[in-house]
Amino acid sequence: MAETVWSTDTGEAVYRSWDPVRNLRLRVHLQRITSSSYLHHQPAAQPGKDLIDLATFRPHPSTSGHRPEVDEEEEVVIGWQEKLFSQFEVDLYQNEAACQSPLDHQYRQEILKLEDLDGRKNRRIFTYTDSDRYTNLEEHCQRMTTAASEMPSFLVERMANVRRRRQDRRGMEGGILKSRIVTWEPSEEFIRNSHVINTPLQTMYIMADLGPYGKLGYKKYEHVLCTLKVDSNGVITVKPDFTGSRGPYRIETDGEKQELWKYTIDSVSSLAQPEEEEREQRALRDLYGRHKEYLNSLVGTDFETTVPGALRLFVNGEVVSAQGYEFDNLYVHFFVELPTTSWSSPAFQQLSGITQTCATKSLGMDNVAYFSYPFTFEVSFLHEDESAGALPAWPVLYCEVLSLDFWQRYRVEGYGAVVLPATPGSHTLTVPTWRPLELGPVAELRRFFIGGSLELEDLSYVRIPGTFKGERLSRFGLRTEATGSVTFRLHCLQQSRAFMESSSLRKRMRSVLDRLEGFSQQSSIHNVLEAFRRARRRMQEARESLPQDLASPSGTTVS
Repeated sequence: MAETVWSTDTGEAVYRSWDPVRNLRLRVHLQRITSSSYLHHQPAAQPGKDLIDLATFRPHPSTSGHRPEVDEEEEVVIGWQEKLFSQFEVDLYQNEAACQSPLDHQYRQEILKLEDLDGRKNRRIFTYTDSDRYTNLEEHCQRMTTAASEMPSFLVERMANVRRRRQDRRGMEGGILKSRIVTWEPSEEFIRNSHVINTPLQTMYIMADLGPYGKLGYKKYEHVLCTLKVDSNGVITVKPDFTGSRGPYRIETDGEKQELWKYTIDSVSSLAQPEEEEREQRALRDLYGRHKEYLNSLVGTDFETTVPGALRLFVNGEVVSAQGYEFDNLYVHFFVELPTTSWSSPAFQQLSGITQTCATKSLGMDNVAYFSYPFTFEVSFLHEDESAGALPAWPVLYCEVLSLDFWQRYRVEGYGAVVLPATPGSHTLTVPTWRPLELGPVAELRRFFIGGSLELEDLSYVRIPGTFKGERLSRFGLRTEATGSVTFRLHCLQQSRAFMESSSLRKRMRSVLDRLEGFSQQSSIHNVLEAFRRARRRMQEARESLPQDLASPSGTTVS
């Protein structure tokens, strides 16, 4: 006879099913092998006495009236939450005085009906359902690791004592809360006792009565064969796992007469018929189709395109942080300036915003205020000037940093401006700021004690204002002080027909886009060249105003 290969992996397995759990069917097969003491202490065989020795281990007839051959092996098909009574429950509920709850009386009626019929279909295998008063004590002392010296933590002990069952949500009498919903000052003991996860589960135990012949119905002989747990999400936990192609599980009983049992657990749930599967697939396709139509109705079927020769700019931005400022409790006022009449925005579009007041935290040598304030806007550019030399301007983002103290006094901490990126994509911009400065200590004392400071009447004065039409913008006499910086994170998206058209309009628009792309770099270079040009013009004027006697002997003027 081939040696039995036992399955030693008794860990739990987790399954997920979309079907109702009531369709679950399990086949449990239990068989008694022989006395465990015989397997462990088998004497040496002697010639001619093999039949006599084996005959001594054959079971004797039972005094309970049942044939030993029937108790040797048993197979039962069990459904989800199907109640199979044990011999102990049959003896208990036949006594009406032992029935206390409505469930006990229900079990008594079912047992009496079974006695009137052919009796129970099971002898040793029985079940405890979710409604029964049973708790597996082995779950209370379960280990979290394989270490021999493991000590269970407080949370493990509390979780082991939780009886996770479905709980009825009943309304409060008279609408009065029985306990406080929020505990504002929890004690340490309250935190320890409340830190327990209680997930509603339905539990079912498949048990076996492994008592000797004629001694069925004793609690000490009950053993757990399988534990089933199902939650509301369709997650099924089986411990131990279905046998399948592996070997059977084994149980060794304790006591003077040790016995060895083996059992298998298999899923025998009926499979869906092909027409049922096709009907289910049709229903799912219909459901997904309706959901897709609903999403399409929210989005719309027409894709909005721009007019020919136009560029639409979408910006999803964020005021990330501000750092390096003198006072605490900062907030930022920002707005976007459209430089020319070629730029426009929708009437409902808001091109300005104010962040929340944020306290600073120390980060290295600086104090940083993290705003994480999001904003979004949309602007459009319509190319009207066809001249090749026309250089279109790009929108500018202005910001003003202010501080607020306990007495609601505010101070200007700095002004800054940055040209929006001309290329699509994600950009992180750090904008340095400055603030106007008054001469003398009185202004600084006033700023510190009573708040208030010099402010710009027009914030666009930080750069060259878009409304300025002159040749020179004088800032003579304006004393400033460099302060901190503001960090912006911008996600830019551009839309234009020029990206997909292949006509002359595409070439013309491409040239404009190329010039727009280099505008942010050209603007800074243009400012530098303009400063050099002004300096050269002043030197030329100064040279022309020099008297003739300062001319050199060679006839050249002194430069």
